[in-house]
Amino acid sequence: MDTIFFPFAEFWWFYLAFTAFVLLMLGLDLGVFHREAHKVSFKEATAWSIVWISLALIFNALFYYYTTDKFGSVEGTRLSLEFLTGYVVEKTLSVDNIFIFVMVFSYFAIPAKYQHRVLFYGIIGALIFRAIFIAGGAYLMQFHWVIYIFGAFLIFTGIKMMFVPEKELDPEKNFLIKLFKRFVPVTHDLHGQNFFVKIGKRLHATPLFIALLFLELTDVIFAVDSVPAIFALTKEPMIVFTSNIFAILGLRAMYFMLAGAVDKFHFLKYGLSVVLIFVGLKMAFLNDWFGGKFPIHYSLGIILSVILISVVASLTFPKKLEDAAGA
Repeated sequence: MDTIFFPFAEFWWFYLAFTAFVLLMLGLDLGVFHREAHKVSFKEATAWSIVWISLALIFNALFYYYTTDKFGSVEGTRLSLEFLTGYVVEKTLSVDNIFIFVMVFSYFAIPAKYQHRVLFYGIIGALIFRAIFIAGGAYLMQFHWVIYIFGAFLIFTGIKMMFVPEKELDPEKNFLIKLFKRFVPVTHDLHGQNFFVKIGKRLHATPLFIALLFLELTDVIFAVDSVPAIFALTKEPMIVFTSNIFAILGLRAMYFMLAGAVDKFHFLKYGLSVVLIFVGLKMAFLNDWFGGKFPIHYSLGIILSVILISVVASLTFPKKLEDAAGA
């Protein structure tokens, strides 16, 4: 079994401090910069994207200096590259979330000025679910046979993403949404930025809350793919946790920056599928073939190359108008 450099029992204080930092940033985001509901402009979204990416890179630099000082330059370089690779994979996989955001907001006709509020609380829920999934994954990774199951699952998911057409989104047919509506009445009208409103003597959920609920459900599904994908790159729960959280924190800004152009990257779906297949192969086979650890700098180079090729191909061979209309 690989050595864990950051066991929770010794570094619980770091998890606590990091969580406090995340809550502070979220508090500043909603309580100061987005206190009043407004449409997030491309310029504002780009600025916030730069902020979140910069914070992740600054964290990685500090992480590198700390691990180099504590464990030596070889391990410090490897661990910091594992964080960077995990962050890149999570950031790339989160593009799928943006497709869902666009469809859900369109389906429920959520005005642009209220979308940030929905995504803000959606991110908080995602952080909680990811922490639970990561804790569960860290426990399961103690059993070597789980590695092969996770690897096979990622390979299967990548192949499915590549060849199986996406189903049309219909939140109203979702089992949990229908179950929720059996117990809580839902109004068809928006009531400002409220998730719930009292009509007569009963509390009603608004379309804003139903959109939030559906986004939370889809994030749980995405977490099933993304968490094993990072465990394929590193066995350190701390790296999985921090890279995941930094990627999620920048998700809202990336949505508002790319929402209008997301259809242009039509080959990215195939790039993501190749990334999932590769990390699945790395987890199930490549690590064993390379003496227990496939070189992380090779992983980073392969993943970045696949993503770059899919983006360049999308821009070089744009989707035809009739294809875009039918998509």
